[in-house]
Amino acid sequence: MSDITMKQAKSVLEAALEKAEEIGTKMDISVVDAGANLKAFIRMDNAWIGSIDIAIKKAGTARFFDMPTGEIGKLSQPGGPLYNIEHSNGGLITFPGGVPLKNAEGEIIGAIGVSGSTVENDHIVAEAGASAIS
Repeated sequence: MSDITMKQAKSVLEAALEKAEEIGTKMDISVVDAGANLKAFIRMDNAWIGSIDIAIKKAGTARFFDMPTGEIGKLSQPGGPLYNIEHSNGGLITFPGGVPLKNAEGEIIGAIGVSGSTVENDHIVAEAGASAIS
């Protein structure tokens, strides 16, 4: 199994931070490795303290299920095939802002989780971070 390197994790954080600054938001940004362990984290000045846990859980959720958290959210609505999944694994986050990270070969090597603004902005910033993997 491939794993994200520290150099890659720093690149992901830097790209996400740059996008957050560009769109004028204050974010908590986390990166987990292939085993869903915290690899890197940054809290922008004045970002919500409550979003720290959410960012870390979004990254973990994206890695546990190898899909963006917003997609899991669609599947976990009442009547959906994953209804109530957010209560598993010590608590999951099933709204946008978590994205799996893939290497050049397409292998999932970790995930990014972002929280601190609207779910749309969280997802935009997470995607910007994910695009930094090379």
